[in-house]
Amino acid sequence: MKVLTINAGSSSLKYTLFRMDTEELMASGQVERIGLTEPRLSYKPHGGTKTEETIDIKGHTDALKTICAKLIDPKVGVLKAFSEVKAIGHRVVHGGEKITRPVIVDQSVKRIIADCFSLAPLHNPPNLAGIEACEQIFPGVPNVAVFDTAYHQTMRPEAYLYAVPYELYEKHGVRRYGFHGTSHNYVAESTAQFLDRPLDSLKLITCHLGNGCSMAAIENGKVVDTTMGMTPLEGLVMGTRSGDIDPAVVLRLVGEMGMTPAEVDTFLNKKCGLLGLSGGSSDMREIISLAGGGNERAELALKSFVRRVVKYIGSYLALMNGADAIVFTGGIGEYSVPVRERVISQLSNLGVTLDKEANAKLMGKPGIFSTPTSKVKAIVMPTNEELMIGRQTRDLLKAHNLI
Repeated sequence: MKVLTINAGSSSLKYTLFRMDTEELMASGQVERIGLTEPRLSYKPHGGTKTEETIDIKGHTDALKTICAKLIDPKVGVLKAFSEVKAIGHRVVHGGEKITRPVIVDQSVKRIIADCFSLAPLHNPPNLAGIEACEQIFPGVPNVAVFDTAYHQTMRPEAYLYAVPYELYEKHGVRRYGFHGTSHNYVAESTAQFLDRPLDSLKLITCHLGNGCSMAAIENGKVVDTTMGMTPLEGLVMGTRSGDIDPAVVLRLVGEMGMTPAEVDTFLNKKCGLLGLSGGSSDMREIISLAGGGNERAELALKSFVRRVVKYIGSYLALMNGADAIVFTGGIGEYSVPVRERVISQLSNLGVTLDKEANAKLMGKPGIFSTPTSKVKAIVMPTNEELMIGRQTRDLLKAHNLI
């Protein structure tokens, strides 16, 4: 069974093709700059050479047509015909409270995605556009939506409600939803397999650290807390997002600096975080390099990033009364040896002890980098959101006898 996964952004469309009976990656790539000048397509068949080219497209439907043409290209394609694709799995950012698991897309699901436009204005509209493009090009092929927010819907009200009048939740959906759910789900399941233990017997703290960052406290297979909130802005220090901030800062930005709400939104999401603190970069690799060269602002940004992660780990250890493992994933979590060392080195009083030699060897592959005597294991576990979407698409359709 071949499953195509789609992650549609406002100006991009990432795609992956899997042979799901063996979970083999067949091809992957993306189209960038959709709706802008000089859109570009990248394509890489598994085991082959990655190619990039400028293409002439106007929207997501055109982008998908170009991708499909590449997949069946006689020279570099991996399919003989579109009909080999039996299902399409879509990443959708926000499903609100109405969707708590992967779902087969129908008109009611599309209405829910549209109803959440106000909660995820940068993500849900292109997510829906990607679904509708697939409906045009693959008529009759089932589409499955996998929501970033769904995995976190096991949180209890005391975890997801803000201390504001209850009517704001009832009438306007003001609450914590959480994001990166597909990644946290994949990493939790993979960690359980790695440790050879049932997921429902574990307490895990999963740390998805990349340009966007979030953490989750997962107890017995269910999320009990997560760092992102009603939007992906809350929580950790990120590449360009502020993370946790006093709401009065927003009032000052509007009242004293004259910013509009739209300008505040752009400011907190695009100009803060590592970029704002360092004054020059949102890339952790560059931050570490600059800090190593004596740049004080870069060192400040690095310390702030690490401190926020440590702070949340400590709170989650308290919340769950301990943990079996702290799991690092994402671009920073999987590849940044210095960040992992700084984080774990500050947790020794909580029974977490670092194995520096093991940490130095873990670059994008699973492994334990805590000492054998550490009360809590520190683990690197690479994420694979696309494969998780493929799995959930396959499993859902099998459950409905559609494949």
